[in-house]
Parts: sequence; structure tokens; C-alpha cells
Amino acid sequence: MTLTYASPYPPTHPFSRADISWMKAVEAQSHGRIRIKPFWGGALLSSDQSMVEIRHGVADIGLITPIYTRGGVHLLRAQSGFYGGVRTIGDQVAIYDCLAQRFPQFDRELAGLHVLAVQGGNFPGVLTRTRAVRSLVDFKGLRLRAQTDANDVLRQLGANPVNMPMGEVYSALAKGIIDGVVAPADTIKSLHFSEVAKHFTPIRFSRGAYPARAMSDRAWRRLPPDLQRLMAASRRVWEAALNTELLKAEDAGTEFGRQNGMAFTPFPAADQAHFDALYTADAKTQAGRLASLGIDGTSVLAEAQRIIAAAGTSDPIRCAASKGPKP
Repeated sequence: MTLTYASPYPPTHPFSRADISWMKAVEAQSHGRIRIKPFWGGALLSSDQSMVEIRHGVADIGLITPIYTRGGVHLLRAQSGFYGGVRTIGDQVAIYDCLAQRFPQFDRELAGLHVLAVQGGNFPGVLTRTRAVRSLVDFKGLRLRAQTDANDVLRQLGANPVNMPMGEVYSALAKGIIDGVVAPADTIKSLHFSEVAKHFTPIRFSRGAYPARAMSDRAWRRLPPDLQRLMAASRRVWEAALNTELLKAEDAGTEFGRQNGMAFTPFPAADQAHFDALYTADAKTQAGRLASLGIDGTSVLAEAQRIIAAAGTSDPIRCAASKGPKP
């Protein structure tokens, strides 16, 4: 059985290297009963409609981006900003799993899809074309591509945030359409941002995990039960590969930036603390707004923060002890 896989990224991107590791594992574990045929570089799949495209069979499996999807994924998009204080990529994924297990709205927004991998990520900083960000004051007037959950905080600081797929950012920076991008250091090399941005500031934007690889229900039903079990179990392989590639890419991006003349500007601790407070307050606002859509975002935020607080600085992530019904 041949299954198609689609991604908007080229095969050399860290995400794609993780994808290829997963493909090889699935083909080996199925003893050749499954073959994966990849389509890279957006040949089949867009960034902002990927969930719809996979549901409708444009590809059997694909990289999905709920944070860019237009409509229908309100909680999936908002919850990525609920992880303030999270420590690692692995913790991001574990917390997402706890939330998805507890709150049925996650499953509702993923109807028609079978999630094959949840993806966390390196913590974003700020890359800018010509002007370094040395303090919170320096955000004023900057037009920045940023993830949705950061937009209101950036507006409070006087910036003009825009939301666009990451694949469009290089061109926007090169043309001066935007002044910078909120992104982790791995993008300096993986997306060639050192060619169009000269400054990186490691202000820490908290971020969470989201479902990032999925299979259409139509393709899932074509699999016999044993291969369905194999695909479900392969999730941990995919997530481990993503974690490994992301950490390697962050180190490589930082080193590449230094070698190519990028300036790395430290960010004052007092300004970081002020920024964290703004981010936490905004997460509460974003969670509350979901009520107008009939979604209890406040409970999701509270549970995410409870899990993070319970883990502290060293304990493993644990879901709620209660095994009662989902709210």
C-alpha cells in the first residue's frame, strides 16, 4: 500500500528530516506493506488550508498547521499560548496530550483527521532586518510576523504584528514588507533568515504544542487493523525525531548566524519579567474570548498552568489525577 505525504517544506528542512526518519521507520516496521510517497515544497499542500486539504484527500498524510488555519480551530490556535513557564519541547507535547485527553473540543476541531504527531518547538526570539531589539521599548513601530497568541502583547508594546505562513516570511523580509519575525534561532539557517535579517534577540516567547502531522479519516479506514495500530504507535517515533531535529537545528542556526555576521543582542532580565507578565495576562484574555464561541478556554488555560506548576523545575509532566468524564 502506497500512502502519499505532503509538506510545504523542502526535504532538507529539519521538519522534513524528521518526516523522512518516520517514513523509514514505518516502512521497515510494516515489512514493506506500507510505502510513503512524499511531495515536498508545497507541491500538494498549502500552509493555511492544510487541514481541509488532508480531510478531503489532497494527500493521505500531511503536515498540518492549526495556528495558520482560517476558522474552525479556535481552541487549537489559542491553546498554544497557554503554556507560560513550560520548560522543554517534550513537556510541551506532554501537556498538549493531557489537555486533549481532558477537553473534547480538541477532538471536535480535529474531526476527519487522525493525529500522527504532536509538535512542540524551540522558544522563539526576535529576528530583525536592520534594528536590534535591546529592550521592550524597541518593539514600538516594528512590523513583525508573529504567531497569533503573541499579537495582542506585541500591540501593547507598540508593534504592528501580522500573521503569515512561515514560508512567506523570507520574501516579506527581503522586500521590507515586514521589519522582523518572531521565530526561534533554528530559522536563521533552516529558512536562510541570516540573508535578510541582521539581528537576533533571545527574548523568550512561551509556546506550546499543536497537532502537526495527520492522516485523513478516509486513508485511515483503508488500513487493516494491524497497520492502524502500527501507525498509531509510530507517533512516538515521529515526535522523538522532531524533538531531535529541532534541538540540533537551534544550535546549528545560532552558530550559522554568528558565522554569517548576525548580531546577537542579550535581553534584560527585568524586561523579560515584564514581558512574561504581559503574556500571562493576555493568555487569560484570549482564553476568556473563546466563551463567545461556546468554548471554555479558561478551564483549558487553568489546567495547562496547573500541570506546569505541579511539575515545577524538575518533575515529569503528569495529567490530572482524576479520571472522571471529560468536561
